[in-house]
Amino acid sequence: MSTATHPALPAVIALIGPTASGKTELALEIARRFPVEIVSLDSAQVFIGMDIGTAKPDRETLAHFPHHLIDLITPEERYSAAQFRSDALRVMTGIVARGKVPLLVGGTMLYFKALSEGLADLPQADLGLRAAIDQEAARRGWPALHAELAKYDPATAARLAPTDSQRIQRALEVLRITGRPLSDFWQRQERDALPFRLLTIALVPPQRHVLHERIARRFRAMLAAGLIGEVEALRARYRLCADLPSMRCVGYRQVWEMLEGRLPARELAERGIFATRQFAKRQLTWLRAFRDAGVIDHEFDLESAFSDALTTARILSAIETHLEQAPRPNP
Repeated sequence: MSTATHPALPAVIALIGPTASGKTELALEIARRFPVEIVSLDSAQVFIGMDIGTAKPDRETLAHFPHHLIDLITPEERYSAAQFRSDALRVMTGIVARGKVPLLVGGTMLYFKALSEGLADLPQADLGLRAAIDQEAARRGWPALHAELAKYDPATAARLAPTDSQRIQRALEVLRITGRPLSDFWQRQERDALPFRLLTIALVPPQRHVLHERIARRFRAMLAAGLIGEVEALRARYRLCADLPSMRCVGYRQVWEMLEGRLPARELAERGIFATRQFAKRQLTWLRAFRDAGVIDHEFDLESAFSDALTTARILSAIETHLEQAPRPNP
């Protein structure tokens, strides 16, 4: 049951949507008008030193509008959805105690699902099995393992790209450890109620080409801002490899392949834009699933939000009503 039906709980706002949809701009506008503190909902922004390719807010913006849950770990480390949920609940509780409202902002839908619905009781990672799956992928390729997954867990395979090595690996790991598909765990999970009253705003551009144009402009801007140099500096500072979650991030993976000589420099922009568009497509698939489940309460047209004062007013009015209906936290 959505916590939005319980007005006695403290208020929280979630601003979610695909990459390059303009979440940060709208979040800052909300922060200028309401007593909120921003909590990142982005699995790439947790990495220290990964600033350009993750569209992390610059230092001036962070000085005026601090963001929680960014710059948590080095690119050598890993950060799970369970860790995010624990950290997010702790941070959100602190925000409420200070008399403010948590504003979750980002596009990592797995994090949003983990926070809003709880986590499935999955088995612990088996490093030996993961290594064996990696070796198998090296021989057969990840698309072949994706096809294998589709035979036994079609629901999970349907939402994963054939090259999504990290999630294919985890789904096969769970399947081989337990004999049960990953989708079965999610279906049977006991919902861990979010102790907040949630208002979710999804930014979904009405025409796909609008989002594609924004993605292309932003990726080219990242390259112009020094994305290649950023990756080179990370490689020099840390012990990195292509299989780490940090270097699997969209943009970083393509630059890594170029630096390794597997991708011609002239194709970098095109490949990076294509990969980002595919990533956005997967995010939109997640968003549709949330909407069908009744989690998304409001959906607004972002392009109109910045050009149409009436649409902006609708967004801000929805937030204002949401906050008025929730109890005021003690300062």
